[in-house]
Amino acid sequence: MTPENQINAVVESAIVTRPAGASGIVLVCEHASNHFPETFGGLGLDETVRGSHAAWDPGALAVAEYLSEMLEATLVAGGVSRLIYDCNRPPEAASAIPERSEAFDIPGNIGLSAERKQRRARQIYDPFHATVSELLDETHAQVMITVHSFTRVYLGKARDVEVGVLHDADSRLADAMLEIAGDHTSLLVARNQPYGPGDGVMHTLKRHGIGRGIPHVMLEVRNDLIATPKDQQTIAAMLAGWLKQALASVAPDTSRA
Repeated sequence: MTPENQINAVVESAIVTRPAGASGIVLVCEHASNHFPETFGGLGLDETVRGSHAAWDPGALAVAEYLSEMLEATLVAGGVSRLIYDCNRPPEAASAIPERSEAFDIPGNIGLSAERKQRRARQIYDPFHATVSELLDETHAQVMITVHSFTRVYLGKARDVEVGVLHDADSRLADAMLEIAGDHTSLLVARNQPYGPGDGVMHTLKRHGIGRGIPHVMLEVRNDLIATPKDQQTIAAMLAGWLKQALASVAPDTSRA
């Protein structure tokens, strides 16, 4: 049986932590994992690529898990590599199943038929976003925060920004965070950096945040700052205090977290 011919193969695309979080906050970490289920055959990639930032957001899951504990927040994390399917992209986006990512060709994604792309969306994208939606409902969520990391050097270009605060049309929470950033960190913080709305990275925010009218934000942390468990906990503690203060002015009911 060749990879992806296992039509009924079960893929754990969403992993939930603290499903009964009491704070009214739901965290989402779409690029949490570089897991490649056997049914996809590794997409023809070697271990170096499967472990690189092209395949996931190193450090992001650990930061999100610490935030889940510190904020008493529910967390939904991606269970497979974004090279199989990027859950922060809609099915119609070419980047949802990339044929090339950063400097790497992705052999197992090249020349896929429309039916095989649809199958991946059904296996991974649909259940992931159904889980996010269900938990937003079940927790009566008032806020959604997505957690990501990015590389210090991308395609040979160095990035100075250390923490990105990203938003699309609804900037309420991002504005509140940026206004008080200096009270919480000496790191270089920037709005909509290293990515912005024009880069197609706002899908989860738009689908679940704007769609529900709740405050939301996407946080990007440079991954060299969260390379160790100690650094991950330190950054998470900084973000937790920063978010609590910002949320007190945007969504007061969450300030008890």
